[in-house]
This record gives sequence, C-alpha cells and structure tokens, in this order.
Amino acid sequence: MRPARFMLHRPTSLREALALKAELGEAATFHAGGTELLVALKAHVLQYDHVIDIKQVQELREIRLLDDGALRIGSLSTHHVIAHDPLVQRLLPGYADLSDHVANIRVRVAGTLGGVLCFAEPHADAPTMLCALDARIVLANTTGQRNVPSREFHVGEFATARKDDELLVSIDVPPQLPGDRSAYRPFGHTERPAVGVAAVWSPQGSQRLRLWTGAVVAVPVALCKAQEVAQSLPSQAPFDEVWRALEPVITAEAEQIDAHDDLHGSADYKKHLVTVLAQRALQECLQ
Repeated sequence: MRPARFMLHRPTSLREALALKAELGEAATFHAGGTELLVALKAHVLQYDHVIDIKQVQELREIRLLDDGALRIGSLSTHHVIAHDPLVQRLLPGYADLSDHVANIRVRVAGTLGGVLCFAEPHADAPTMLCALDARIVLANTTGQRNVPSREFHVGEFATARKDDELLVSIDVPPQLPGDRSAYRPFGHTERPAVGVAAVWSPQGSQRLRLWTGAVVAVPVALCKAQEVAQSLPSQAPFDEVWRALEPVITAEAEQIDAHDDLHGSADYKKHLVTVLAQRALQECLQ
C-alpha cells in the first residue's frame, strides 16, 4: 500500500528543521531513518501533509565526549555506526554490543537511535539499556533545549514526553565509573525482543546494581527490589554468590509485572524470561 501524498522538506541545519516544524505544526513530522515511520505511513496508521527529512542535518550525527565526560550520541546515529564507533566501543562496550545485534543488518544500517526512541514501540532494545545507563534525552525546539531522563521519556505504548514541536537531538550517557560493567540480553522469536534485560554493575558506585527489563509492558521497568538487595553485596562478589542472593528476588519481582499475552508470548512466559535474561546479563557483567 502506498502512503498518502505529502510534501517532502530537506533542511540542512538544525535551525532550519526546527523552524519548518514550528511553521507547519501538527501537519508535519520528522523523518530520520524511516524504518518505523515509512511502515506506518504505508499502512495509513499515520498520515501527514508534510514530512521533514532531517538526514542532511550533519550536527545530529556526532558521537563525541562532552566537557563533563558524558558521551553524546547524535540522534541520527544509526545502530551500525554506534556499534562500530571507537568511543562507544571503549566507553560503553555493552551498548556497542546491543547496537550490533538490533533486528537485522538492513535495520541497523538505516535505523537511527533517535528514531527508535521517538517511535516508542515497546518491543525495542535501546530504551531498556539507556534507562540502566541513566542516559539523558536532549530535546530542542525554536525556543531552546531541555533534558529528559531516559527513565521518564517513554510514557506509554507509542507515547513519549517529546512535545510536538520538539526534535530529539542527542542521547547523553553520563560517564561510567572505573570498573563499571554493563550488559543487555534479549530474547524473542521475531526481530523484536519479547523481553530484554539490561544490567549495570558498579563496584564503586553509590548504587551497586541498576537492573531494568523492557518489552514486557509499554515502558521499561526497574527491578527495584533486586537493586536494593544488591546494595548489601560485596562489590567484588563472584557471580554465583550474587545470583544466589538475587534469583529469588528477581523471580518474585517479575511475577508482579502486569504482563499480557501477545504474539511475542504469554504473560507467564515473559515473566520467566525476565529471570533467565537477568541471569545472563549479570553473568556477563561479573564474569
């Protein structure tokens, strides 16, 4: 099926892109990689009179260190570029590995990080890991910029905290402490995860463990009780000791998640996967 006719705009700067959106309002949408938007347009799930193609806005492709040590990933960075970027591989190897396994090579080459975050399909990999990494989402419009914690960006299925006139310009990941290890483990029968679990183990941090699960419900969920129990564990505890303490807590916490049956699996199956994938993610962090 073909999408309804629309006017295509191709700005070459962030200022120009934001001005176009301010002028055209709700009749326009931004277009980045198109792996999600074009499918929705062709299915007539979404319809716009104007599409603002931002692929030529080079400032949205930067991956660089900020003065505070945070790693800035431009919203137009594709999963493939992120997976092979030297800075990401050195500073966030767990996230580089996630990016290298998103969907398939076609999606990784075309799909952008900003696009997948704004589309807010619950069965996605990136949001869960970015929550565990405590990333900040940087949004801009013609009046300025604002930061939204990644943990507050997704507010529901296909819904985010981004206002209609705002463009997601970057994802800023705060500096990790020496010895921090992160990992993400998904499982699914399609190219989207049925469940994903992200873990960050921080021997020197004020919070020993950050553990999040995604794709089970509309937004990523923190496994708070497991994080609390981890605070009492030695920072250099071996995996077997950590897992003995956390397994029953994670299993009980997963049972409390309000999961639903869908094409990705039954609610009970997804809850079981939370424990399985948490074990794999933690093992990767502590091996």
